[in-house]
Amino acid sequence: MRTATITRQTGETKITVELNLDQQTGVAIQTGIGYFDHMLNLFAKHGRFGLRVTAQGDLEVDAHHTVEDTGIVLGECFKQALGVKSQIERYGDAWVPMDEVLAQVVVDLSGRSYLVFDSEFENPRLGDYETEVTEDFFQAVAFAAEMNLHARILYGRNTHHKIEALFKAFARAMRKAVTINPEIVGVNSTKGVI
Repeated sequence: MRTATITRQTGETKITVELNLDQQTGVAIQTGIGYFDHMLNLFAKHGRFGLRVTAQGDLEVDAHHTVEDTGIVLGECFKQALGVKSQIERYGDAWVPMDEVLAQVVVDLSGRSYLVFDSEFENPRLGDYETEVTEDFFQAVAFAAEMNLHARILYGRNTHHKIEALFKAFARAMRKAVTINPEIVGVNSTKGVI
């Protein structure tokens, strides 16, 4: 079973994430940030992951620490659950439309951390969620998971739709990347490790 459970506690947050790459064992998300909960639920559904997240953060300040630290722990869970990455596809990509928006996410579980993020959000807030922390979340996941992550909005108007399309595309790209292919011998790299 490719699973991981990690807790991270700082002076600002306490985050626990349980991730199951192979079974949709249930989804339970409680971060205290309604829109972010919605995005993580979408991520689990469209990635077909079992995912439980509990987060306590300094929301009296803002959502930044909670969102970023959740990204760190989610990335660490992917890294742990994947282990040596034997027989995984490694690469994943997805295009997701949402009404007037088109999003693209491409990932490489390369062992090297990098984020390219190309999107602008006209609306600075969605409920208690500051939209600029979306990039911080993706950076946190990419660096903790040691992966390349390219995310962009090609066009669109509605900020809710843009961020939702990015999370759905990220989910679908990750599902492809973590998929085991029995035709792959060892790891999908001429280096012998990823």
